[in-house]
Amino acid sequence: MMRRRLFWKILLGFLVTFLLMTQAVWLLFALRDDREFPEWLMTQQIGPAVLEAATQAVAAGGRTRYDEMASHLPQDQRRRLDIFDASQPVPAPLADDPENAAMERGVTDLAGNPFVVRFRYHRDRQPWRLNVPPELLVIGVIAGLLFSAFLAWYLVRPIEHLRRGFQRLARGELTARVSPAIGSRRDEVADLAREFDRMARRLEKLVESRERLMHDVSHELRSPLARLQLAIALARQTPERFESAMERMEREVDRLDGLVGELLILARVENEENPGDEYFDIAGIAESVVADARYEAQPGGIEISFEPPAAMAEQLPPVRGSSELLRRAIDNIVRNALRFSAPLGHIDVCCTYRERENRFLISVSDQGPGVPSELVDTIFDPFVRGRPDGKNLGLGLAIASRAIAVHGGLITARNLPEGGFRVEIEIPAAV
Repeated sequence: MMRRRLFWKILLGFLVTFLLMTQAVWLLFALRDDREFPEWLMTQQIGPAVLEAATQAVAAGGRTRYDEMASHLPQDQRRRLDIFDASQPVPAPLADDPENAAMERGVTDLAGNPFVVRFRYHRDRQPWRLNVPPELLVIGVIAGLLFSAFLAWYLVRPIEHLRRGFQRLARGELTARVSPAIGSRRDEVADLAREFDRMARRLEKLVESRERLMHDVSHELRSPLARLQLAIALARQTPERFESAMERMEREVDRLDGLVGELLILARVENEENPGDEYFDIAGIAESVVADARYEAQPGGIEISFEPPAAMAEQLPPVRGSSELLRRAIDNIVRNALRFSAPLGHIDVCCTYRERENRFLISVSDQGPGVPSELVDTIFDPFVRGRPDGKNLGLGLAIASRAIAVHGGLITARNLPEGGFRVEIEIPAAV
């Protein structure tokens, strides 16, 4: 059905364009100086007027007056006008050329001499109201049919592939791709097919990440719930251990509460489009996060240094967005570095401002074991296991990545050659 609709639309458009072009070409040639006027113009306007002037001249002054009048006519009209002596046989009007015809009038001068005045004109072979020869119109219709059929086939074939691809996506087949079926085309339709494949891959990745997140969340929830059930069972079996069981249950409830809270924050950040209209000092936020982390780092003897931007705080531009989200993002990165740092280790936090790019760069470097190279690109996904011992990174880096992206920034991570791990954040300043 779609193929037929598109075919008739293309055919109609082709025929309308064809007729407009033929009329424009006819008008162009009709306005040329060497034009042949159409028959209706000759027989209804030009011819009768010229014959009337010629007969009046002959009637008023004979052949002499006629010659004088003819000399004042335009060359095209003068060459078409003839006068014959009617007392002698008058030759037939262009009998050897059927495409030409003539208009004649008889007149007598003052002396009584009869004359015949003739005006010749070009007769149209076959009158046609559209000013298009029928042969050309037939050729145009045939060409339009062939052209429209080919163009409809050329356009509809990839559109059919796209339609089937959308149907497969609607059925939940996220592996649907259309570029292989379209082939090596290099046009807008092929670009649309590539965009479809990119969208399908993105959807497939999103669905897989959601399924993986649900699996990881269920796994993370199952462990504290199992410990809660065990503590309850122990409290029932041994009442003298009730207090220790209650403490254990409180710790597990706190863990569950923290996990649910992080999940809510992650959902909020992922669905956030506008982080806010708050203007704040990003360097000051980073410095306050470091101050809080130093307090937690004291038991392990871990040192945390902070290097502020070289310029004065009042000379730095603010950042627009949500200070709470960015504070949590930086805090999660610093805490993650603290979590994997060995006792008596060192964490370096540096904040610089790139004036040319109008962006802030915050880097957090630790001396921990780092992350396996094959997992570096995935550490910003929820519950990624970044250690060989299976210890996962939780939701901290995932929340940080989403919060940075909402603010138009970029977060990257890499292992350091001398050992350790570095996370870098780029945040654009307010314009």
